[in-house]
Amino acid sequence: MRSKNKGPVLQRRGQVDGTTTDQRLLDSRGPTDWVHTDPWRVQRITAEFVEGFGALAELGPAVAVFGSARTPADDPAYAQGEQVGRALAEAGFAVITGGGPGVMEAANKGASEAGGTSVGLGIELPFETGLNDWVDLGIDFRYFFARKTMFVKYSQGFVVLPGGLGTLDELFEALTLVQTGKVTAFPVVLLGTAYWSGLIDWLRESVVAGGKMSRADLDQLVVTDDVGEAVALMRRDAAGEGDGGQGPA
Repeated sequence: MRSKNKGPVLQRRGQVDGTTTDQRLLDSRGPTDWVHTDPWRVQRITAEFVEGFGALAELGPAVAVFGSARTPADDPAYAQGEQVGRALAEAGFAVITGGGPGVMEAANKGASEAGGTSVGLGIELPFETGLNDWVDLGIDFRYFFARKTMFVKYSQGFVVLPGGLGTLDELFEALTLVQTGKVTAFPVVLLGTAYWSGLIDWLRESVVAGGKMSRADLDQLVVTDDVGEAVALMRRDAAGEGDGGQGPA
């Protein structure tokens, strides 16, 4: 029976290829479709994790700030984003955002102007280009899951300003990780009671009331308009004094 060992992979019968790995590496001729195959993507994924871990390993205490990329500079949420970034930096936290425009830019700007560490974790998208000018340490990712790992691994909590699908995605992923015990003592603050109150009401009146989540899960969220309260919660949690959330009103 025809067979071949290709590293850890065993090939038999019709699965046996006619070349060796070294041969294909050293032979510059032939098709280049291999760079788009799944095994090669694994290497790219690994590289993204290696780059992210290497760049952020010595970051120190950090808080992620999320919010809409579509927020204009004259929107009150933009000014609040700057205030959050500045206050977090002054409290000794690095500020991590998605590196884009809008609220992300505002938080990076506030942190950078306050002399803090301003981090942007960008993502390849068809409708956004590059990291904002206030990112002092930036990484661009191809894969959402690699980027999300960096947010959770290197942030001690999330501050979430008004945003759309991407913001909601990060918010609910954080809550899921807390619910399932994948992360512990991870405070999540929603800034903007007018924006978030409808969501909280729906979660309480439909999801909790319907038995789809517990009240304790909802209590992980703190909803406020006070930047000082949000930063104080992050500081208490970093000092081991917090309970990971005081719950919505």
